[in-house]
Amino acid sequence: MPAHTFHSAAAPLTGRIRVPGDKSISHRALMLAGLAVGRSTIAGLLEGEDVLATAAAMRAMGAAVEREADGTWVVDGAGLGSLIEPAGALDMGNSGTSTRLLMGLVASHGITATFTGDASLSRRPMERVITPLARMGAAITASPGGTLPLMIRGALPAVPIAYRLPVASAQVKSAVLLTGLNTPGITRVIEPVPTRDHTERMLAGFGVKLEIGEEDGATVIGVHGEAELAPLDVTVPGDPSSAAFFMVAATLVPGSDLTIANVGINPTRAGLIEALRMMGADIAEENPREVGGEPVADLRVRHAVLRGAGIDPALAPAMIDEFPALFVAAAMAEGTTTTCGLEELRVKESDRLAAMAAALDLAGARVEERGDGLVIHGTGGEPLAGTPEGARVATRLDHRIAMSMAIAGLASRSGVAIDDTAPIATSFPDFTALLEQAASPAPSSPDLRSETLP
Repeated sequence: MPAHTFHSAAAPLTGRIRVPGDKSISHRALMLAGLAVGRSTIAGLLEGEDVLATAAAMRAMGAAVEREADGTWVVDGAGLGSLIEPAGALDMGNSGTSTRLLMGLVASHGITATFTGDASLSRRPMERVITPLARMGAAITASPGGTLPLMIRGALPAVPIAYRLPVASAQVKSAVLLTGLNTPGITRVIEPVPTRDHTERMLAGFGVKLEIGEEDGATVIGVHGEAELAPLDVTVPGDPSSAAFFMVAATLVPGSDLTIANVGINPTRAGLIEALRMMGADIAEENPREVGGEPVADLRVRHAVLRGAGIDPALAPAMIDEFPALFVAAAMAEGTTTTCGLEELRVKESDRLAAMAAALDLAGARVEERGDGLVIHGTGGEPLAGTPEGARVATRLDHRIAMSMAIAGLASRSGVAIDDTAPIATSFPDFTALLEQAASPAPSSPDLRSETLP
């Protein structure tokens, strides 16, 4: 298990960097291209382990998915309704998105598939997807607690339903809509709280007929079944969840002036930008534009002194994956930051509330863990002061804990040792190299040090 120590950044973060493609959009592009009839291309695809698991699953179900020498991915779709039964279990690794969305695809295809995953994914709840898919006719046998491994036998034909989301979850919404693609009639999802809308945007791009309206204050998304998906050339914008770590790092390290190019700023994903600005961050959106139906901009982030704030729980769906990075920013702010309504963080790749509370405490932050959030008393801009030998934190197989605490290391006196950086490869394989590039000073200045530990 590779481990690293991240030390205080003597040099500011400057220049221009580009983060990997958006993971959520990458998953959906591969899946919908695999259901189209004809050839689609995908530029900027995130090539992390989670997305590669989706690519492998689509191959196993009949799509031809290949990477060209120039980094473009080419997908010759199997066609909606024509997925084949995979010969073996579909190994989803650490990817909850792959698992839940692919369950939706299988649920209306009359084939049987078994889903497996690593130790972290095998603890994550799948009942929230199992419930609506079973109502549509799929037969699902899960492990105790509604977890992986599980087997799903799709219904043909499946039954259209109107499903009201009991929790704000883009994955559950997307799974139901994807099942609806091969289901006669109109399948509807009722969404009381808006969540990321990448699935709706991309379905429309592939030619699927959607109806989006409002009912009693909730959004209602209807998908017309037995659809015909036309091939599409997709350009994936930079992942705002990956950019989050650099936004926080550049905000915290004095003298920083960093531009993060080509970042998706979809309003359903931009909660962190709003929260950081509320705390006093200097984040400018330059060259705003639209790429493949998604809003994109270059984000220029300059060092700023942050103030603690009460984070509105209504922002949570638009930044649920970015809270670990926000917690690091809060640890360095002036005053107290309070978060609540974050029960969802307890069932991510790890219990992110408990993991971040423990990790930040080791690094010298003052953190109170509550049932649905953290209360963080900031240092007022002073470096985190852990033990003289530095904090050695447990990532709990969670890539976002690892990257968040790497950023905390830049703002600490003694450094932060990450027990295992391997999980970072699920979403951001070049994270450490890019962080070092951004913090590379003039030759005469001290450099950010990233040391491999035994």
